[in-house]
Amino acid sequence: MTDTTPEARAPLPRTAAVIPAAGSGVRLGPGAPKALRPLGGTPMLVHAAHAMARARAVVLVVVVAPAAETEAVRSLLDEHPPPPGVDQVVVAGGATRQESVRLGLDALPEDIEAVLVHDAARPLVPVDTVDAVAAAVHAGAPAVVPALPVTDTVKRIAAPTADGAPEPVVATPDRSLLRAVQTPQGFDRATLVKAHDRLVDDAEAAVTDDAGLVERLGVPVVLVPGHEEAFKVTRPLDLVLAEAVLARRRLNDGF
Repeated sequence: MTDTTPEARAPLPRTAAVIPAAGSGVRLGPGAPKALRPLGGTPMLVHAAHAMARARAVVLVVVVAPAAETEAVRSLLDEHPPPPGVDQVVVAGGATRQESVRLGLDALPEDIEAVLVHDAARPLVPVDTVDAVAAAVHAGAPAVVPALPVTDTVKRIAAPTADGAPEPVVATPDRSLLRAVQTPQGFDRATLVKAHDRLVDDAEAAVTDDAGLVERLGVPVVLVPGHEEAFKVTRPLDLVLAEAVLARRRLNDGF
């Protein structure tokens, strides 16, 4: 079990987790924003925030909420406080994920040295995975991503076609060289801030994660083993699977 006492945190560089949770999550169906959908009776966002707060290095969790839901999210998280030694704040998000992450970075105190960026839609990431990412950053890696080997054969197409239309295949990549990335993604703070500063000046940038921004700087990104339970809840079937995983945890571990 991970030690979450303040004394256990002291030797490590001060680390914050930023959770962008301002998206609507339309693929999950109508209703509340995705991060606020219940999982085992508790919003996914609470599960994600607690996963970050239990990590040994984390001293601050910054939740970036939908602008219209900021006060509601703050009240919700106040009902589910983090462990002793960890602070928790809520800020309003932006129109895009990158903008929301940048707003989260802007809210960090000056003494924060490392940052973990975590998807609220990955509520069940094990704390050991979070600790492994943080440890790799603390060991000197400027950017660290948890990842799993790709088990399906992957095809590359020339360009997307209209819905339902056949898509010509142009290549079959070697899946042994492919990895499916997860979060939290960990960074040296200065490196991540520089990457987001560069994005502001690059209207053509099209990336889907923060590690992609760092790659554009030419900064090396390294992988550590991810975990199958750190999957992203995007569609209704994912929510069914997440409920099953959480039920098993509660039965076996009292989670």
